[in-house]
Amino acid sequence: MRVLFATCLLLLPTIGVAAERPNIVFMLSDDQAWNGLSVAMHPQLAGSKGDIFHTPNLEKLAVQGMRFSAGYAPASVCSPTRISLMTGKSPAALHWTKAAPPETGHKLIEPRNIRSIPANETTIGDVLRQAGYATAHYGKWHIGGGGPEQHGFDKSDGDTGNENAYQFKDPNPVDIFGMADRAAAFMDRSSKAKKPFFIQLSWNALHASENANQATLAKYERQLKGENRKRITTAAITEDLDTGVGRVLEAIDQLGLTETTYVIYMADNGAGGGKKVLAGGKGGVWEGGIRVPFIVRGPGVKPNSWCHTRVVGYDLFPTFCEWAGIAPGKLPKGIEGGSIASLLKTEGRGDVKRSREELVFHFPHYQGDAPHSAIFLGDLKLLHFYEDNRDELYDLSKDIGERDDLAGQRPAETKKLRERLDKYLAQVDAQFPTLNPNFDPNQPVEPKKRGGKNKPGKPATK
Repeated sequence: MRVLFATCLLLLPTIGVAAERPNIVFMLSDDQAWNGLSVAMHPQLAGSKGDIFHTPNLEKLAVQGMRFSAGYAPASVCSPTRISLMTGKSPAALHWTKAAPPETGHKLIEPRNIRSIPANETTIGDVLRQAGYATAHYGKWHIGGGGPEQHGFDKSDGDTGNENAYQFKDPNPVDIFGMADRAAAFMDRSSKAKKPFFIQLSWNALHASENANQATLAKYERQLKGENRKRITTAAITEDLDTGVGRVLEAIDQLGLTETTYVIYMADNGAGGGKKVLAGGKGGVWEGGIRVPFIVRGPGVKPNSWCHTRVVGYDLFPTFCEWAGIAPGKLPKGIEGGSIASLLKTEGRGDVKRSREELVFHFPHYQGDAPHSAIFLGDLKLLHFYEDNRDELYDLSKDIGERDDLAGQRPAETKKLRERLDKYLAQVDAQFPTLNPNFDPNQPVEPKKRGGKNKPGKPATK
């Protein structure tokens, strides 16, 4: 399949000279909340930026580009997001919806996931390389399959996972600065070869936050005296990450590539949104688990602009292809995303044309909550919980914090969305949890953090 697809791409007509096609630098942070920067992610919500973080380089990137206030990771945990970004498909369709091992002893048994990207999947690296791009992936891969160089990338750090972060400490915390240097060198080589490039920088941060540079840690120990250690180290590694982002942006400038290079920054999943803003966190498809920082700078993007259209990480696959001049009909089958290129040209106005109008996030596991899924249609969001077959409905235009469940007040809309959710999951052959025949309700399960239930304004419940 891969050979056949590559042959088809080679038969495409030449689209100008290589230098006329834009370069693409895609930066993916790890476990970073929507308000985990000193950059506001919504123009009217003060809580959409963090009060302890200092990210001046990302502030600069935001001022130079477009911020997406409703940008979503494909999943609320890392590996499903990463394979989704590589393939342009949803985690539900890919049968990879969780990263951590399954929890046991619950009412439901979690479905089994694939644990390695299949050899026959066509990645964005495959497509862009066959279209003439130099391709590189640095940092956390975490989806197996032999690593990036088996899946369309010329250069990489190998088949890495979370463990890669822990070996790097001051003066190169979690390899932030090493990754930035390798990216700069790759840009330089590609530019001299007059070849457009695609680089994905999958930062290991915010993992191993205690590995932050000592000077940065000392700064936040003074500023956040009395705070818990995790909050201090997270603030420190966030600033170190921002410094690495700054090094990449500086390299683009020094090589004279700013006007021909798109830079995209987003997180692989949410990490909560503060008790006053977003509900939930990692491992749940409440807003705090999937809404993430999402910033784009590049040719034709109006500086300091905003887009409030809902976009999702797997929209980037067809977007990158459009920038590279690859016709939509030449994309691999099964792509679920739609290009956001038109939004960038129209100052954020318009819609994304996907194969389906709705957006679905499927998490049939225990982690941030009991197994559940969510569907978005317009401003409405429905969450369905599999343990008790319960639905909740929210109007995000008025209730971004998901405090006011409207399911009882709007039963017709709740029913309609539930039917669309069920139809989508059936069409992509999604996996579901099953009843646990050995479940003992009298046997206590070790308490887990229930991100979705610790909602602003509501008491935490099991």
